[in-house]
Amino acid sequence: MSCAVIFGGSGFIGVFFARQLLAEGGFEKVYLFDKEQVADKPFPYRTQLVREAAGIVEVNGDVRKAIDWQPEEKVTLIANFAAVHREPGHEDVEYYETNLLGAENVCAWAERIGCEELVFTSSISPYGPSEQTKDERTLPVPATAYGGSKLAAEKIHLAWLAADKERRHLVIVRPGVVFGAGEGGNVSRLIKAVIKRYFFYMGNRDTRKAGTYVKELCAAICWVLQRQKERGEHFSLFNMTMNPGPSIQEYVQAVCSVAGIERKVPAVPYPLLLAVAHTIDVVARPLGVKHPFSPVRIKKLVRSNDIRPTFLVENGYPYRFTLNTAFADWKASCPQEWR
Repeated sequence: MSCAVIFGGSGFIGVFFARQLLAEGGFEKVYLFDKEQVADKPFPYRTQLVREAAGIVEVNGDVRKAIDWQPEEKVTLIANFAAVHREPGHEDVEYYETNLLGAENVCAWAERIGCEELVFTSSISPYGPSEQTKDERTLPVPATAYGGSKLAAEKIHLAWLAADKERRHLVIVRPGVVFGAGEGGNVSRLIKAVIKRYFFYMGNRDTRKAGTYVKELCAAICWVLQRQKERGEHFSLFNMTMNPGPSIQEYVQAVCSVAGIERKVPAVPYPLLLAVAHTIDVVARPLGVKHPFSPVRIKKLVRSNDIRPTFLVENGYPYRFTLNTAFADWKASCPQEWR
């Protein structure tokens, strides 16, 4: 009997990918290797997903250290989702420490146990900020420690593949903003802000934000890996976003449609809102108060990341969700996050 191992598996994407592998990937057991258990994280819906699936087993471990654990079953698929990724929130060294050491240790473990299939979730961050449309053929020019560490981690995984490229298979996915139930990130904050009437446009109605529903991401990873093996290929790199990435206004309209509400969203000058965010941050940071008005996040809201999924489009990937149907599925699965 074979199994799959997901490093960083107790995180948002890992939990959903485990469910995908159990439902459609032909696996009866999936191990989630993480330094925290699902129940330790502040997202009850993730805990529910894990507890409902008999084939999911959690293993405590830290990818920043050499991995000496090994399951009894033969491991036929490894997914490396372990990462420090939230921006802002970490010192530069923290991104490199986890993302590089994690890549090295996961690849060394795959080498030691003889697993020949590896999936790595990178990011669109290596492309760097730009208002230009980009796809997989665009030269990466990372501008942050997160983007730089992810690009370097890609190269570590490619070195693993190169050591036995006749037998090994590697899929690297660069997702945009990944959203869904239990996410607790940017799209969750957007939904709350729109529903509770504290979302404002600031000259960014047409700003495009590459994003994907977590269930779509999981399905696409499996589809790309299967396609690769069927065609006798050994490496795939693809962007995972909707096509095209929705604008901020389209996200807002989809929230209103799915929530069954009407909102006339006011427009506030960007310099004014940024000044207010800095003021709030100056007061809140020394007190340790968390708030949704980080200046870094405000700046992100006016900056496009128009990343196109050219690989998926050219190879005929059958998208399962639109923005509206993804939001509707999210709301049906976890209605408490839509109140």
